[in-house]
Amino acid sequence: MRTYDFAPLYRATVGFDQIADLMDRVLTSESTQPSYPPYNIEKLDDDSYRISIAVAGFSDADLSVEVRENALIVSARKADENADRSYLHRGIATRAFERRFHLADHMQVTGASHVDGMLHIELMREVPEALKPRQIAISSTKQIEKDVVDAKSVN
Repeated sequence: MRTYDFAPLYRATVGFDQIADLMDRVLTSESTQPSYPPYNIEKLDDDSYRISIAVAGFSDADLSVEVRENALIVSARKADENADRSYLHRGIATRAFERRFHLADHMQVTGASHVDGMLHIELMREVPEALKPRQIAISSTKQIEKDVVDAKSVN
């Protein structure tokens, strides 16, 4: 596996350390990422997404969905109610898990539903009005010339 050195990025940029940290985290944890439970990430339109996680065997009370510091944390714990049973084959995994998703700026979790063994988490990108593109009015040329003349007369 290749390793990447992000030191030049840190030396040549200011304020992009979050991107470098995210890339470093993804590249180092890619091989150790657990595959349980399986999940899908869908893009529904330009600003809305859905994460679907297969959580067969878990009830609503067993599941936890939490947003903390730009991270979506989905976890499940099931009480061991089958301790007195003796299985010949146990293929349904109901082991505890914690799955983390790092959210971009302005991503908001708008809801979650648990239907037919699938946990669906709805996300929406909500950019504040102050950060949205806005049109700047262009003034006429006469106004600019007047300001230039006024500046010359002062000097």
